[in-house]
Amino acid sequence: MSHARKPEWLKTRPPAGERFTEIRETLRDHDLNTVCEEANCPNLGECWSGRDGPGTATFMLMGDRCSRGCNFCDVETGGMAPLDPEEPEQVADAVAEIGLDYVVLTSVDRDDLPDQGAGHFARTIEAIQDRHPGILVEALTPDFQGDPDLVGEVLDAEPDVFAHNVETVDRLQWPVRDRRAGYEQSLSVLRQAAREGDAYVKTSLMLGVGEYDHEVYQTLADLQSVGVDIVTLGQSLQPSRSHLEVSEYVHPDAFDTWRRVAEDELDFLYCASGPMVRSSYRAGELFVESVLRDGASVEAARRHARVD
Repeated sequence: MSHARKPEWLKTRPPAGERFTEIRETLRDHDLNTVCEEANCPNLGECWSGRDGPGTATFMLMGDRCSRGCNFCDVETGGMAPLDPEEPEQVADAVAEIGLDYVVLTSVDRDDLPDQGAGHFARTIEAIQDRHPGILVEALTPDFQGDPDLVGEVLDAEPDVFAHNVETVDRLQWPVRDRRAGYEQSLSVLRQAAREGDAYVKTSLMLGVGEYDHEVYQTLADLQSVGVDIVTLGQSLQPSRSHLEVSEYVHPDAFDTWRRVAEDELDFLYCASGPMVRSSYRAGELFVESVLRDGASVEAARRHARVD
């Protein structure tokens, strides 16, 4: 199926424009990586160009090579370099130059490090918040092998949104994800974030990898039961022929149905759902629209006052 012609709804325009060029040059100047580029995100042009605001860029911390080899991901595996101690400040500088008011931080997995990079994550969150007190920060983290102390270290840095992606339904964790990942392990991370932190909790699910509808519903129900506030659903795409093949190109109408199920039946705060949606897709725009929809201030959002 993956070698068949993609449907019309999966076609995107190549990235371009003055804003796109400005962001790319700023990132190069600071020697920073983004998951937008490293994972070949199809929304790179739309997010970086922005609509009514400064646009969204997702910074990828701790290098561009990962200790794991998930079969859906285009990030290179192995050969990780030592951490750059200047990276937290470099990210904070780039945020100021780009003019963001909502920042997404993610990272490669760093199972090779004693703390798996949790401290580096926390320092970057703190550097941004120290430099830009009004900014909203989303931390999209690895699972830290389910270690609650490491998850807690990131939560203690007080991101506004704590995200960790479950990626797929329980049955398909392998071969979709690296064998060191797992459904219950990811649920435990999300559960801890909901119980111990003040952040909104977010996760993402790919469709089109062989899941059944009842499994998607069960996954959404499981996520709701552990306290997840926000969920995104998108179409799996095969980065290369050596990656996991796409089982199905899910029609946009099906994504609309899942959004209604998530929001209206399962009562998630919001659900971004569509073929081209990725975890960080329009993250700041959708967060502000949903969390601040009743006229609450950004300061109120930073105090994590839930909106019914």
